[in-house]
Parts: sequence; C-alpha cells; structure tokens
Amino acid sequence: MAGNNTAANFSSDVVPFIQEKTLPLARRQLVAYQFGDPLRLEKGRGTTYTATRYNRIALPYQPLAEGVGPPLGESLTIGQVSAVCQQWGDKVVITDVAEMTVFHPLFSQAIDLVGLQMGETLERNTFNNLMALTQVNYVNFRGSRAALTATDYLDPPTVSRTSANLETIGAPHFMGDEQTDQKNSLDGGGADASKNPRTNPHYAAAIHPLVVNDFRQSSTVATAWSYSDINRLYNFEAGEWAGIRFCKSNLIPTFTGVAQITGTAATTGTLATGTYYVQVTASDTQNQYESRIYQVSGGISVTGPTGSITVTLPTLPGYTFNVYIGTTASPVNLGACAAGPTYGPQTGQATQLAGNQTVTITTTGNAQIPPAAPATGITVYPTFVFGRGAYGQVVLDDPKFAYLKDPDKSDPFNQLRVITWKVFYGTIILNTQFAARIESTASTNGSFG
Repeated sequence: MAGNNTAANFSSDVVPFIQEKTLPLARRQLVAYQFGDPLRLEKGRGTTYTATRYNRIALPYQPLAEGVGPPLGESLTIGQVSAVCQQWGDKVVITDVAEMTVFHPLFSQAIDLVGLQMGETLERNTFNNLMALTQVNYVNFRGSRAALTATDYLDPPTVSRTSANLETIGAPHFMGDEQTDQKNSLDGGGADASKNPRTNPHYAAAIHPLVVNDFRQSSTVATAWSYSDINRLYNFEAGEWAGIRFCKSNLIPTFTGVAQITGTAATTGTLATGTYYVQVTASDTQNQYESRIYQVSGGISVTGPTGSITVTLPTLPGYTFNVYIGTTASPVNLGACAAGPTYGPQTGQATQLAGNQTVTITTTGNAQIPPAAPATGITVYPTFVFGRGAYGQVVLDDPKFAYLKDPDKSDPFNQLRVITWKVFYGTIILNTQFAARIESTASTNGSFG
C-alpha cells in the first residue's frame, strides 16, 4: 500500500520565492562634509591649494605725542595653510552572465551602492582630516585620551567650556556678524527674520549618537532641546546647547584601547642594532578607521645590521592590522613588511595585514603617526565643534560617475558592465583656532542586551 505523499517527495518541483524588493541598508548620517567652506582649485595649477591670511596688526601702546613725528609703524605679516588634492574613486564590475541570471537587477543596485560609497568616503575623509585639530578638551579636565575613564561622559560644563574658549579666541559663528544683521541677532530676529531663532549666530558640532544619549541625560540639556526641536536647522540635528548646534553622525571615528601586542627579535631584515618599540592598530574593513589601538610594546632588543622583529597578529574578523615601529615609546613610522600591499602608495608597508598570522618587520617604513591609545578597555568618542571658516573642501574636479555597458576593443564580446565614480579634492584646515575636539566616553557601546 502506498504511503502518504509528503512535500519532501516533491522538493525538486518547488520554485523558491525571492522577495522582489531588496532589504534596506543601515543608514549613515552624513553631516561633516557640508560644514567645510566650498573652495575651488583651478585646473592647470597643480594639486596644492594654499590659503593666505593677513595677520592682525598689534594695537598701539600709547597715544601720539604732540609735535612728534609719526611712530615707526607696524609690519604686515601673513600666515598660509595648504592642502593637497587627491583623486579618490572605486568601481564595481559585473559580468553579463551575472546580469542575465541573477534575480535582482545588479546594474541598478550597483549604481545605488557606489553613490552611497562616494558620499560616505567624503564624510570619512573629512573626519580623518578633522582629527588633526590641535585644540582638544577632555571631559572632566582629563589631561589626555589615555586618562579618560569609563564614566567620563560628555557633560554641559565641558561643552560650555569649549564654546567659551572658541568665543574667547574669536572663532566666527555660522549666521554670524558677517552674515546677519546684528539687531536681529540680539533681539532674536527683526521684522525680516520674524524673530526666527534659526538666524541666531551659532557654532556647529558633529557628535556620535551614543554621546548624544549621555549628553541628553542632563535635565538642563533635555529641557533646552525640548524647546529647540521646532528650530532645527541642519540634517540630523539633535538640539542646541551653549550656542552650539549638535548634528548626529554615526560615521564619527571611535578609539578603543587594547592590551599590547609585543614582538620578538629576529635576523632577517635590515634593522640596525638598538631597542625598538612596536604598536599595532586594527582598522575595520567597512570604514577603514583605525579604531582598535593596542598599547605600545616594551622595548625589543635587536642585533643588526640584519635585524628584524616578528609580530603575531590576533584573529579578529572584520579587521585588518597595521604595525608601527620606532626607537621610542611613541612610534611615528609604519614598519616595512612583505605581507603588506603589493600596489599603491603603501606598497611593502605593514598595513592592511590580515589577522591570524605572524609578520616580519624588516625595517622602518613610511612616516605615519598612529592614533593615541585610550586606556585598555576604554572606548573614546570625539565630538567636533567648529565655527565658520575652520576648514574647507577644495575641489579640483567634481564628482563624476561612469556607467559602461557597451562593447569596446578591450571587451569586444561585451561581457562586462562597469560602474565607477571618482572625485579630485582635498580637505583643508583653514584655521585650527576656529575648531576644537571634545573627547569623552559613553555609557553604552551600541549593542543591545
């Protein structure tokens, strides 16, 4: 007697269901690029953009004396800052077979994804450049990043201190004295402004969502933000406090301190006899931030002139590693390593190294300073506060996209579809005094449970 006919007997005749609409990606909050002054480098003038400032003349010490000739006078001095534009870009290549056989339209998906990639690249690069800002306030008056503790959350006094410092220096405001009528600023808006608080002078800030979470725990901040909700001016604005408009960005870099990885002296390189220190950092493979900063090793005695140092890298999915080397406990050079990149400007450097391997540092490589390490187990979040004119975005060639779908001499059978983007630009710090960085920790690491 025949048994029951179950679904398993006919599994080969089941047509799989694939949802036609693709799932959304996690969203990135892009805010930093927009606050840079838009600058243009003319073509045919190289790749370096130089900005010039004529410095103030000192105020006279005493009045003029009657009948005496004019004073000696003052000398005019200038200050200059420069930035080098670089070409950034990437591509996606799709075969004709993939396009014909995959359910979802690969070409249109790739167009959307490279568009996101370009915007996020510009944002990431901006934050990397803003890390060069020299004015830093640490929460609770800590003296350095390494001194921050797990409970040094962003607080109103630190924010007020930063705003007051910028105003003392004279950092220009957005909507400030050169852009709005002073009477409107003083009385909350004149007839033309309709008393709109959006016209008031202010500084801007880029802040991590986890830092916002702690900052709004202050009752005074929560009250202020509840009244300012209707007056938001910028994308992803969380609120205004102490004359600063805070904009959230989940692309802000973070830095986590990790216990040191040390090295072992070997004899297969060109290091001279001496004591060396190594420091390892780990970069996430999505945004390429050096976000895990291992403590500097102890001294490693090397016997040269054919010395080297072997370093065993940990297993850490989603990260690649950099190894720095120096003759002091503050390394300022990458190591040179055969396991590093095989093309591009970092060829042969101890960077973008896969984990779970032992690499040999054969000599000192390119000059590059690793991020300062927080205390082990502590994650530090920078908040960037800036006035108008703190930095600029210098564009030599505008962003361009290319969609190549037709056959040519290199692809006569039209087997490839190529989606590309490129831009030639650079971020320039116009005045370090017009911006500052606040460093703090956060009460949560962004995970649930």
